[in-house]
Amino acid sequence: MKHPHRMQPPGVQPRVIATRVLDAVLHHGRSLKAELAQALPTLSDPRDRALVEAICFAVLRQPTRFEAALSAWMSKPLGYRDGELKALLFAGLAQLDPLKLPAHAALASTVDAARAIGRTHQAGLVNALLRRAQREGIPAGDARAPWPAWLRERIANDWPQQQDAIFEASVDEPPMWLRVNRRRTTPADYLQRLEAAGIAAHLDENARDALRLDAPVAVAALPGFADGDVSVQDASAQLVADALSPATGARVLDACVAPGGKAAHLLERDASLRLSAIDIDAHRLGRVQENLSRLKLGGSVQLAVVDAAETAAWWDGVPFDAVLLDAPCSATGIVRRQPDVLQHRRATDLDALTATQARLLDALWKTVAPGGVLLYATCSILKGENEAQVAAFLARTPDAQVEPLDARYGHEAGVGRQRLPGEMGYDGFYYARLRKRPA
Repeated sequence: MKHPHRMQPPGVQPRVIATRVLDAVLHHGRSLKAELAQALPTLSDPRDRALVEAICFAVLRQPTRFEAALSAWMSKPLGYRDGELKALLFAGLAQLDPLKLPAHAALASTVDAARAIGRTHQAGLVNALLRRAQREGIPAGDARAPWPAWLRERIANDWPQQQDAIFEASVDEPPMWLRVNRRRTTPADYLQRLEAAGIAAHLDENARDALRLDAPVAVAALPGFADGDVSVQDASAQLVADALSPATGARVLDACVAPGGKAAHLLERDASLRLSAIDIDAHRLGRVQENLSRLKLGGSVQLAVVDAAETAAWWDGVPFDAVLLDAPCSATGIVRRQPDVLQHRRATDLDALTATQARLLDALWKTVAPGGVLLYATCSILKGENEAQVAAFLARTPDAQVEPLDARYGHEAGVGRQRLPGEMGYDGFYYARLRKRPA
């Protein structure tokens, strides 16, 4: 990605960077996470980094809304060579609504950004369109519109009564959830530290290590973050530790560990666990090591870069008391956190994902000790990846039996539980707890 010159008026550089990230994601099929990882380190001010992220997420949660506004206001649509200009206009509109930044600064900096990206001859157009948006307001968008038609249909079929709430939740900014490291403090004590730092938060009634912030903050502002006192993790993901609930001293496998939050949570709860954590992606496994080191847990776990389904290549034959399979999935439960999922996901992807999930279930079941537990989890809300997947596994696996989970984990969904996005502020998540019959 190209990066703008650093000697620009304040506020221009983050808008240029946001424009280029959005152009890469919307028009060139790039990953938002990857683009931000490359772009944000070029900004020294954490406020500028936060602004870039805020603009990109606001646009990508409802790009069709901004597309519709431009189509209504422009007599001639932008051409295929104008992707960067369109991304800049989207960024400008998003600053006005939903971000509601001070209009004068947003307009001036965005017009300057048009010049900075070599669109000086169109700076007047940018100014005129943003001023119109300021005067008239941006028409409300349809929360369904960013979802591909085939995926909208699946959501409607799977969740006819809840579909409207699912689509609405996908365009909302999610809350920021914290997981308190019980090796170092308690949620109640950490809540007091947050209040002393001027950060408003609340305890959660379901996820016992969780705090929900009233408004997001930079992690650097969190007391004790660098020392491992707290991590950022959605409450749905935190409930995995309760759903797996390994016995003291158990031999545990986290089979798709990256980015490592769930493994860390298990170790924060119980230092006696003998945890093995594997992932197919070496780069992502490096991030796991970084997170474990920050939490002072680096020596408590064995890490390995392997394909979890190829058990002959990595398993020593000693069975695990508990296995966590947080399976690769469509990520349809976390669209508000990964809005570019809707830009990139194709119907054919689901066939590959469900095949991978089944392959992992069958392979990892062999590693579970008689009487042991496997927790199957996804951040999907599609029944084909969740309850249908587990039902098919049970049908072909005679020694597998279901252990029901309670209502804390969401709606009854076949043999498991489904939390839908936005409910109680949580991400969408599926859980199914399976016990291997004793030999």
